[in-house]
Amino acid sequence: MYSHIILAADGSEHSYRAAEHAAAIAGASPSCTVTIVFVSRPDESKGAALQQERMNAVQWERRDKLTRHECLFTGKGIPYSVLVREGDPGPAIVKYANAQKADLIILGSRGLNHLQEFVLGSVSHKVMKRVNCPVMIVK
Repeated sequence: MYSHIILAADGSEHSYRAAEHAAAIAGASPSCTVTIVFVSRPDESKGAALQQERMNAVQWERRDKLTRHECLFTGKGIPYSVLVREGDPGPAIVKYANAQKADLIILGSRGLNHLQEFVLGSVSHKVMKRVNCPVMIVK
């Protein structure tokens, strides 16, 4: 049924519950792969050394926040990859999903930053409004 599911993940509990649903759906579709998309907010520092330090920090942050997610897919034998992007999470997820012609995006209803959800609008709302494929929002 699905061949490419995008899981937008930030390490929150809602994100992990979304990962469980992605694993269940991907597990029922034999040729389905999952791309875990982790979007980190950019650092405003300018120097090359500072940028390299920032990229190292982003890799550690991703590893720390997504280990549980990755273990879930590994344990169920579901093929997955991790994609790290930098930027505003909503537009970054939409841009990637539309370019890849994803079959489905799954994401949590809330992330790690509850204040931003009220001030700027939620990532899930931005994705749902602008992406070209179905979206599953898990609460």
